[in-house]
Amino acid sequence: MDPLSPIALGFLGSLAAGPMTAAGALPVLFGRIPSRAMRDLSLGFAAGVMLAASFFSLIIPALDAADARFDSAAAPAAVVCLAILLGMGAVALLNERLPHEHFASGREGPEAAALRRVWLFIVAIAIHNFPEGLAVGVGFGAEGLDSGLPLAIGIGLQNAPEGLAVAVALLGEGYGRWRAFAIAALTGLVEPVGGLLGAGVVTLSQPLLPWGLAFAAGAMLYVISHEIIPETHRSGHQNRATLGLAIGLVIMLFLDVWLG
Repeated sequence: MDPLSPIALGFLGSLAAGPMTAAGALPVLFGRIPSRAMRDLSLGFAAGVMLAASFFSLIIPALDAADARFDSAAAPAAVVCLAILLGMGAVALLNERLPHEHFASGREGPEAAALRRVWLFIVAIAIHNFPEGLAVGVGFGAEGLDSGLPLAIGIGLQNAPEGLAVAVALLGEGYGRWRAFAIAALTGLVEPVGGLLGAGVVTLSQPLLPWGLAFAAGAMLYVISHEIIPETHRSGHQNRATLGLAIGLVIMLFLDVWLG
């Protein structure tokens, strides 16, 4: 049997990582909701995984790919720096232009009175999850399993605490347990879309490889700084959140070296 193409691997890898949001949300069905401190620790873990993945699985390979294409010593760094900023700017633009609602800070983006509150939440999580799927897809598109597998496992691991956070927040807004679980599970389905796009772009146009890797890293870095870390520091559990970040970072680093 012929091996799967990088595009197929990118789609399937992000498709496998996305449903981990549902696994993370399972406790709400059984009434065993972790404490706020434990949820902040787990979200810190998610931030650590994403931070390590951004640098070790995306930015460093982007520098290597750019170095192979340019003779100038400064050009690879300039390309990667610019692509990181473009990735951060793209997610910031989505955050600014699409109507959505955060669990902590409330409604952002253009006025959208016609949108029901639940859809505002879904748009917010979609903005959050799309860069993660994009990163997995770019990883598979760049170097196949060697680059994509650690990313898919790491993103899958950090999706679980995110799914729990979404479900618990929806419970707090008055949604039933099954509905909160279903919405949290569905938010992971945007990741395969990002995965397919990321793998397709870098596979079909190899000169875009360093740009795609660094762009995906920038998108994730924006989510870490703008969404996850502020949320984990909101309730006075900074020490637990930082511990979680450290654990997530070293686990993702280990996975990247071991599996990559």
